[in-house]
Parts: sequence; C-alpha cells; structure tokens
Amino acid sequence: MNDFTSLGLSKQTLAPLVALGFTQPTPIQAQAIPLVLKGHDLIGLAQTGTGKTAAFGLPLIEGLLSDGKKPEPRATRALILAPTRELVNQIAANLKAFVKNTPLKIGVVVGGVSINGQMRMLDRGLDILVSTPGRLLDLVDRKALSLHQVHRLILDEADQMLDLGFIHDLRKIVKLVPKKRQTLLFSATMPKMIADLADSYLTDPMRVEVSPPGKAADKVEQSVHFVTDKSAKTNLLIQCLRANPDGLALVFGRTKHGSEKLMKQLVAAGFSAASIHGNKSQNQRERALKEFKDGKVRVLVATDVAARGIDITGVSHVYNFELPEVPDAYVHRIGRTARAGRDGMAVAFCAPDEIRLLRDIEKLMGISIAVASGTAPADHARPARGSGKGPGRGNGGGRGNGQRPERTGNGERPSGRSHRRVGKGKREGSSQGGQRRSA
Repeated sequence: MNDFTSLGLSKQTLAPLVALGFTQPTPIQAQAIPLVLKGHDLIGLAQTGTGKTAAFGLPLIEGLLSDGKKPEPRATRALILAPTRELVNQIAANLKAFVKNTPLKIGVVVGGVSINGQMRMLDRGLDILVSTPGRLLDLVDRKALSLHQVHRLILDEADQMLDLGFIHDLRKIVKLVPKKRQTLLFSATMPKMIADLADSYLTDPMRVEVSPPGKAADKVEQSVHFVTDKSAKTNLLIQCLRANPDGLALVFGRTKHGSEKLMKQLVAAGFSAASIHGNKSQNQRERALKEFKDGKVRVLVATDVAARGIDITGVSHVYNFELPEVPDAYVHRIGRTARAGRDGMAVAFCAPDEIRLLRDIEKLMGISIAVASGTAPADHARPARGSGKGPGRGNGGGRGNGQRPERTGNGERPSGRSHRRVGKGKREGSSQGGQRRSA
C-alpha cells in the first residue's frame, strides 16, 4: 500500500483498497491521482481495463470527504457522465465499494427504468451522481435535479459518447454546471472532436497517457480471417469456438437483429450463448452479463453500444464477426480482452466488402493485422508500420444485412506515460448553475 499512500490519498480513502485487492496503482492511476488531487483539469487517454475508474474515483472521493459539505436536496456535488447503462452501473458499483464506511451517497440514473424512483432518490441529494446524458436532462427538465452544486465533472468514455450522438446533450449539460469547477475527461482515443471538446470544457488541463490513442492493449494478440462470402462467417465462428473451448468469448455484431440471429445459431450449434443489445430490457441485459461473468454462458454476442462497461477478466477471445464502420470502435472492442494483466485474442472476420473497414482500422492502429486464414485481395494496401502482435493462436464488419447500425442502447434519445498541459484555458459553463436548458 505504500505506493497508493505516496499518491497523496488519506487513510480514510485508502482503507477499503486492501480488502478490494488493490496493491499497486496502475500507470493511469499513478499519473492521474496526484494531478486530480491538486485540482487540475485532466485529459486521460487510456484503454479500457487500465483502472480508469479508480484513477478519477479515488481523488474524487478524497476531495468530497475533505470538503466537509453536504449535498442539497435535488442536487449533486459531483457528476459522472458515461455513454451506456452498463458502464454507468459498472462505475457506480466500483465507487460504492470505495466509499464503504464513509457518509458519501452515490446514485445512478439511466434510461430504460422508471424515472419516478430516480426522482425520489434525488429528493435527498447526492454526493456523486453517475448518469447517462439523456436521462439526466429528462430529470433536469422535470425540475427533479439541479446541477448548480456540481463542482466536479467527469466525462468517461468521451469518444464513445460522441460516437453515439450525445454531443448536443453534453453541451446542454455543461451550460447547466458552474464555470468554477474541476473537469476530467477520459477517452480511449483522441479524435479531433474530443480535442475540440476538451478545448471548450477544460481549463489548462494536464494530459496523461498510458498508451498511444488508437493502440491496442499490449497483451492482445490480433488476427484476421479473410472470407469470400459473408455466409461463411457463421461456420468459421463455430470452428473457432470449438478450437478454443477454454475461457469466455465475446462476439461483436453491428446490428440488434443480426446479433440476436447469430446468438440463436450458436445455441442451435450446441453452445451456451446469450446476447445483449438495445432490444433487450435492462433486466435481460444484466442477467446475461451475470451469467457470462459466472461462466454459465460461454459466448456473449453483443453490439458495440450494449458492450460498453463490460469489465470481465475472463474474456479470452474477442471475435469481430462484423467489422465496425468506425475504426475507434475496434479499439474499444478488443479492449474487452487482456484485462487485469492477462493475455487475450482478438479475431476479425473480413468479407470482401469489408476490406475498406479493415484498412481504416489498420491505418488508425499503425499495424498490419496478422492473417490467420484466407487471402487478402491484391489491392488491399497494408500499413507500413508494426504488426498484429503475432500470428494468432488457434483459429481465432460488414453492412449488417442491410440494417442500420445500432445507435444507442439506453432507451434515450441521443440528441503515454507522460503528462503535460494542453489547451488554451477556456471553458464553457454556467456562471450561475441554476440556468435551465431551453425546451
């Protein structure tokens, strides 16, 4: 615990870490925690599974405890925004473990569940509110919540929030919180829109980076199977799953209907499989995730949106059954394996009409993904740098059958290793936190 103690955290904040198995801080924690404790705004660039929640959660808790203030009714002292229900619930669960035996109150608001219970919870006020953007604005509209007491704002998985179309909601929310605040932004990738967002919302932020944006985790071994026709993918996936019977497999599709159909095909082939996507209720999704985590379900078929927040160390293989249209989404997908220091496999299936998508992914990551089977088209230009970290142990998309990709799974409308200062120091916000958004 000496390492965590050296970061500047108090004994009260450090107390639960031993029971939770925290021994040494991860790189993102070691770099971010001291800066956040000093009051800096922060941009944190790190892949999933690197300990980001503790990186912002522990200094957040430290600050709230040292303030000695209490939340006002229908208000929150700190606000954490994340793109999906699953990620919101994951963040809140981790934070609740950190604040055990403290007076701090943590609440969750997401779409897809009754808003009345959330309104009653907010009546008492909260120290930390973890929320998806859409439901938060619904509560503000109903005057069930005011953001005037928010002096600590955290945007987690910011790139994914932008991908899901939440940029307008984020702008509305920022206008409702005080200008005088600490803002932390965490993202796995750093596209121009994120840089612009940081320039608008953060003041003289420090930047910490534990792996270059767009890079896969070091322990992820990537490979690609080229297929001549999309119809060959299902049989290929079945072969891969049978060739690698140990561990848990996460399979990504691009549409809700396609993911559900694939799950049923896997069940018919004899696999214990489940699916999570936007057409599933919150209870169905939580049950599927629990069974997957407990090992009762070995294969989980998911859309990109529904998979946000999955933090399961036993995922040994990630299969990109269909390549994503957004290259950054590939980085998020393969970040679901090789967690907690383990090795992992990321296997992609590429049909002829997905070559452009594969090329964009390799360009983003600066690598050539190793070919496990099949032959790449002659006109497939490979990046000049790097490799896919190996040939792919064992046997290890597309247009989604004419369907549109899933946009949001929330039941809401979407509307390294160094640190340095970035940005110009300007920030958007409300000079008086009671300001409401216009209808």
